[in-house]
Amino acid sequence: MPTVLITSANRGIGLELARQYAVDGWQVVATCRDPDKAADLKAVVGQVSVHRLDVDDPAGVEALGAELNGQPVDVLFNNAGINRRAPSIGDADYAAWAATMETNVFGPIRVAWALRDNVTASRAKVMAFVSSKMGSVAENTGGSIMYRSSKSALNMAVSCLAKEFAGRGVIAVMFHPGHVRTDMGGPTAPVTATDSAAGMRKVIAGLTPKDNGAFRNFDGTPLPW
Repeated sequence: MPTVLITSANRGIGLELARQYAVDGWQVVATCRDPDKAADLKAVVGQVSVHRLDVDDPAGVEALGAELNGQPVDVLFNNAGINRRAPSIGDADYAAWAATMETNVFGPIRVAWALRDNVTASRAKVMAFVSSKMGSVAENTGGSIMYRSSKSALNMAVSCLAKEFAGRGVIAVMFHPGHVRTDMGGPTAPVTATDSAAGMRKVIAGLTPKDNGAFRNFDGTPLPW
């Protein structure tokens, strides 16, 4: 039975990923900040275990790594992220900007590092990171400087990770999940969490080593840096 680990699996895209992987017979290691409040996640039918994890907490990340010591993880899905809005540079709250970097950049990378042996021990050896095309320098239209810069930084960090872990056989990829109808994306967003999750899963299922370090739309379309 293959295993997927999903961060921030208690709502939105993460919850839908957990549902879809569980339905397909995967073992799902689902994490969230407060399992006591994750009723929807606990209701997912299948081989699902729920673990407490705040990606901003280095000690908590290390504790999860120790808890999962020796357990192969075929797909590590770094989904956790935040979007603090600042229409212009003058509106930026620098403390909030730093916190955005902590969650969107440092968090996913520390999780990937803590679980590198788990992923390496698996058959699929995939690390997937939810980024955003708002992190694309080529497609930048301005605004949202805190969120955009955090996703650009994540892309570079994952590109570095992809090169460093290539010798382990790991395939690291970044996804734009689409403008998804979630708490973050808003109720009128054009893409459903169901379609976003299904699209990313389809791409992951077809990955080969040549895709290591790729930046893709949820439907598999390559995105510019």
